[in-house]
Amino acid sequence: MDNRRRDFFQKSTIAAAAGMMGLSSSMAMAGTQESGHPVQGAHEMVKGLTLVSILQKDGAETLGVKTPEGILDVRAAAKALKKTAPLTLDDLLQGGDAAGLNQLIAAAKGKGSKFLVNESTITYGRLFQKPGKIVCVGLNYRNHAKEIGMQFPRVPPLFNKYNNALAAHRCNITVPPRDISYKLDYETELLVVMGKTARNVSEADALNYVAGYCTGHDFSARDLQLELPNGQWMIGKTLDNFAPIGPYFVSADLVGDPNALKLETRVNGELRQSSNTSDFIFNTQQMIAYISKHFPLQPGDIIFTGTPEGVILGKPKDKQVWLKAGDHIESTIEKLGTLQFSLV
Repeated sequence: MDNRRRDFFQKSTIAAAAGMMGLSSSMAMAGTQESGHPVQGAHEMVKGLTLVSILQKDGAETLGVKTPEGILDVRAAAKALKKTAPLTLDDLLQGGDAAGLNQLIAAAKGKGSKFLVNESTITYGRLFQKPGKIVCVGLNYRNHAKEIGMQFPRVPPLFNKYNNALAAHRCNITVPPRDISYKLDYETELLVVMGKTARNVSEADALNYVAGYCTGHDFSARDLQLELPNGQWMIGKTLDNFAPIGPYFVSADLVGDPNALKLETRVNGELRQSSNTSDFIFNTQQMIAYISKHFPLQPGDIIFTGTPEGVILGKPKDKQVWLKAGDHIESTIEKLGTLQFSLV
């Protein structure tokens, strides 16, 4: 990496970490207040489940439970059985009503295929529609820092995405007009999903606040992120559909150690990234503890944890072939499934 590019990236990282932290904090409280899902009674985190989002024919994006027999359509089962249960993942996490979902699952058992659909036939909805906060950690893999010529950060560099960026498994991302951006890059990332309010938590206790994990993608416009004055990380990271997530939310108890998961990215079938979260500079516990010192992480908040080496930005300039319309991207994380999306 040439000195000019290295200096620019370093200044952009510092500016983003300083500026976006405060912005994320103020937006966090507003987002939480607007969520409309105050916690009432006992707050129980989901366990032992793999969940999906189903895009229904009426446009609603509702919860599904992955079972050996198929996907349990939570909305259909709740209506037919006259049971109260959270109908979206946001409702489940923010309301803490895992008990209600478990009761519905138990009531639906033995009813044959009445509420089950074949996963191959569903259209996936967005797993998250209105989280209070989307917090992102930049430059968090050792080998990624090395490939772009950066020193390891002293603290996790934080920035954010907005809810307009949220997108579903198998979505299409519309390529921006070239005069807006053309340096489009892939970034497969582990997504941490909070299940309890975390404020000033210790590293030793941090994982007890995690509800589960997903495969996520921090799709990036590098020219917007790094080539505008002062580095516009937010703009480069949060255009429409720049945060596809899925296909599954997997509860933390089924995943185990989040700091030992294999990650891969394929573009049009070609392997581009292959790493492991063991290469984190700041592990999951450290990220949660650090963020929670500055503002509370609340149920349903999500954390993008950084991407490993192999991104287009890390290649020599004469070998940087940016993504384009027609490309198909697959992001795979061990135990969490493969997220797919295409550029149009």
